[in-house]
Parts: sequence; structure tokens; C-alpha cells
Amino acid sequence: MKGIKCFLCSTAFILFVVTGCTNQTETKTVTIDNINAEEVLTLNPDANIFQYNGTIYQTNIDWVDELPLTKDNQISEIKTKNEDNTDFIDGTANILPVGSKIFTAKERKDILLVETKGETLKYLAIVEG
Repeated sequence: MKGIKCFLCSTAFILFVVTGCTNQTETKTVTIDNINAEEVLTLNPDANIFQYNGTIYQTNIDWVDELPLTKDNQISEIKTKNEDNTDFIDGTANILPVGSKIFTAKERKDILLVETKGETLKYLAIVEG
């Protein structure tokens, strides 16, 4: 009788340890999507933005303007100016003039440089995350 009680207690203990130590975690998927022109302009109606490769870029960000960046390859140019609505496609800007040249920055992948009217502006990719 003592042996059966000991066996049952040992079995119960082992089951308790095994079930208590299993790792049954739930997997969650988080989707990060790019913010669009409408969202940026809703937050800041005076924002100077353009769209390139499905991403909105914005200038006049203090810490970005302070970075020493080197212009690299020209990758595109502004093709359309859209001041009236927020339906942007690649190459659309709300303030930059058509023909403004867009360059990569050697030092950073999330910043593009735009040459317009004799000056170079720094634009940061605006992404949610």
C-alpha cells in the first residue's frame, strides 16, 4: 500500500513538472506599414514631403538637418507636384518643384537628399513601427 501511494505521488509530481515546464507560447504577427501622405499632412499640414519607392520622406527635422551627409547617386526626381490632395504616387511632392533631383546619402539609408533651387535638403523616411 505504501508503494502504491509513493508511486502515485511520484507520478503526480512528474506530471506536474512536465506540464508546468512546457512552453506553449502564442505567436503574434505584427505588421508595420508605411505611413501615407494623408497621415503625415493630417499631423502636420505644413510638412514638406515627397514619395519615393512607396515611402513618404519629410524635411525640416532638426536632428536630420544637423547631420553631415554626403550626396551619392541620383535615384529619381520629382515628377508631380500635388498641393491639392494627399493622393501621392512615387515622384510626387507637395512643395518641391517638378524636376528636383533625388539622391541617396552615403552615410544613411533612411535619408534622401534633394537638390532644388541651388540648395540641398535632407529628407527622412517616415515609417511606422
